[in-house]
Amino acid sequence: MKRILTKGLLALFIKSVSMSSVVAIASTAAVNANAAVMTESLVNSYAAAMKSAANSQNVNRVAQLVSDDALISMSRKGKSTSLDKEAYLKLIQRSWNQATDYKYDIKVDNIVITGTQAKANVVTMESWVKEGRNASFITNSRVTLTLSTGNAILLRAVSQVTID
Repeated sequence: MKRILTKGLLALFIKSVSMSSVVAIASTAAVNANAAVMTESLVNSYAAAMKSAANSQNVNRVAQLVSDDALISMSRKGKSTSLDKEAYLKLIQRSWNQATDYKYDIKVDNIVITGTQAKANVVTMESWVKEGRNASFITNSRVTLTLSTGNAILLRAVSQVTID
């Protein structure tokens, strides 16, 4: 009887330890997932992905790089407008449809990281041909990027647009 009781308690102990181990591992994984932080590398990866998406005029890929809660404020010659994600995507799609020989470049500096967000200065240079004429935009922005599924995406942008 003592032997059966000892085996039963041992089995119960092993099951308890195994269950505790599973819970501990799962808890650690959850903490690690929640502890994800923004990095300079993620900011640079965002810039490279945006450059690739814009140069290929892939609006779906651009959409993946912009938060559903994005707000993009643009100013030019004293006039300002604010765009949500949908309006921003419509604007770039309409612009791409009206232009040929579109080129896009992006430069990022002054990156400040806090937890799951980064603020950075971003300069984009866009050029294209419309109705036989060359045009170019230079946009200086202060952006906020946030983490989403392990990648940096655009959350906010305050931009000054210059047309050459």
